Amino acid sequence: MRSRTPDRPAKPPAPHSTRPGPARGDATRNERPRGERPEAGQGKPDRPPAARSAPTLRAPSQQARLEHKRPENAGTEATPEPSRGGQRRGQHRNLGGAQPAGAANWLYGTHPVIAALANPQRRLRRLLLTDEAEAGLAARLGGPLPLAAERTDRSRLDALLGRDAVHQGMALLADPLATPTLDQVLQRPGLILVLDQITDPRNVGAILRSAAAFGVAAVILQDRNAPEETGTLAKAASGALEVVPVLRAVNLSRTLVALKAAGLWTVGLDAGGSRLDGASFKDRRVALVLGAEGEGLRRLTRETCDEIAGLVMPGTMESLNVSNAAAVALYEMVRTPG
Repeated sequence: MRSRTPDRPAKPPAPHSTRPGPARGDATRNERPRGERPEAGQGKPDRPPAARSAPTLRAPSQQARLEHKRPENAGTEATPEPSRGGQRRGQHRNLGGAQPAGAANWLYGTHPVIAALANPQRRLRRLLLTDEAEAGLAARLGGPLPLAAERTDRSRLDALLGRDAVHQGMALLADPLATPTLDQVLQRPGLILVLDQITDPRNVGAILRSAAAFGVAAVILQDRNAPEETGTLAKAASGALEVVPVLRAVNLSRTLVALKAAGLWTVGLDAGGSRLDGASFKDRRVALVLGAEGEGLRRLTRETCDEIAGLVMPGTMESLNVSNAAAVALYEMVRTPG
């Protein structure tokens, strides 16, 4: 501990200085009016801000996306549903080739896990199985598992995934699927679904399930106001996440313009429009646009659509949950008039 020397004289002020020094505890920056630049030799000079460069996104190689292996840190638990954070993106994630996968997350439940194990585009990390789940999984896959399973019990899965997760004794840690390009989506036959700020992962998962059932080419989400690929979404999709491409667009209105330029007829689903009649679109490829519950389609999205159409509901209810409305609309679009 340092002690003060009592007989040491105080240092006299410099003879040329006429400005009194600040009192102890006063902030020196308050002596100078805001915006006044310091005199030469006083304070630190202003540093020009560093030039901000756009981040470079490199698409992973095909071999890396198809590789199935455990990471070096396989002994540590991962967060079940990580968030993406504030990463800056380009104007379109879907126009520059397949995007690299983000942080791995846990998929759980029989259908999501089996579908992910059977998907060659998935990069698998870890597979946790209870004894009974391992026996049933091997029987349903009809062959050896693509990666070694780790034995566990239900209490450990409950702690990892949360007690509300219906995991059925199995959990798979896997990288998110790469985002396809718009050109890749347009090469697939079928209707395209566009979701305008639908944020509930269970609704999006249920819509993906209906999309798989009715042969939808792809589902387009808004990049910011849409759920990430998580175990909750994959569970609601019941395996459809592995078969229906999901494309994320930063600017949904510009994406609709790009779809129209590619020859698609954009139809916004809204109760205020004309009756949705699938037979009237038999000679046109359609992009069906659905808005969030309550708010519906946003103004700019609505104005960009070629037309607005709604479902006929002769009963006492005036509206449907968005995932149910999507299923009814898709059935109407693909049904054959009798």
